[in-house]
Amino acid sequence: MIRRRGPRPRTSTYPHQREKTCGKRHAMTATEGARPDTQDTTRLIAYVLPDAGPVEMPVEIVPAPAHREWMAATTEGFARRCLPMIMANQAEWWLLNTRRFAACWGGGRSSRSLTITYDPDEDGATLAASHFGHGILTFVIPVLFRTPPGWNLGVRGPANRPKDAIAPLSGLVETDWVSATFTMNWQFTRPHTEVIFDRGEPMCAVTPQRRGELAAWEPQVTAMGDVEKAPYEAFRDGRSRWAEEKLVPGTPASTQLFARHYMHGESEDGMRFDFHERKLRLKRFAGRPETEPPSGPAAETYR
Repeated sequence: MIRRRGPRPRTSTYPHQREKTCGKRHAMTATEGARPDTQDTTRLIAYVLPDAGPVEMPVEIVPAPAHREWMAATTEGFARRCLPMIMANQAEWWLLNTRRFAACWGGGRSSRSLTITYDPDEDGATLAASHFGHGILTFVIPVLFRTPPGWNLGVRGPANRPKDAIAPLSGLVETDWVSATFTMNWQFTRPHTEVIFDRGEPMCAVTPQRRGELAAWEPQVTAMGDVEKAPYEAFRDGRSRWAEEKLVPGTPASTQLFARHYMHGESEDGMRFDFHERKLRLKRFAGRPETEPPSGPAAETYR
């Protein structure tokens, strides 16, 4: 993801939290920005740009579904039984392409080496362009995202949805203060190959991420103690027995495509975990583009 560059801010103050103190503006510290306590909220706003034209949503934003066509097409749909992938599939919002087009990269470094041809029989905004050269296909995102103080927005391609000859690039944007839009970019991996983006196909995925949270983790490598060793060995031995029994007709394992302990949120020794999740239900974006912006105390978080 490549951002438009502009003048560097003189302080790290959030635009909506600049206060005059003793005749000077108060600059929020990095710690305050990473761990806000008083105004923390979970509202993710997509502002329609004032120059977007008619008052209609310029791009559809939806919670990502669990379904992936390639997973459903695997033998007996076994990939749909991989709960970690199913959960990752749903852990993002998708921005959908507005109009079908074909793109092809000629292999050159110039932006002119990439051609984009839109379907003349379809209406819709033309968001794809070639700005940067080197086989990079760019989607202009026609909304301004705003996150609460201390929250970034991860920008990437849709999870577990590979596309031939082209790969999504990822970025992390400080959407709690920046007033610039960003772009979503895809890099061609093979020249002279036509790539199709259909109308309604996800071209970008977004996920909020608290600033400083990853850096606060303290990774370690250590030997396994008894507390962890016992359940691991139960898992290892149980999985080995299951694999052996699966080859014997008439055994319970022979009728199962996979062991179901993780799917059911239980260990090999029968311990169940109450907070186990099998589905995510991300909320849809509420409101309409033509409605008034938020007002009252909560609105100050986004100004």
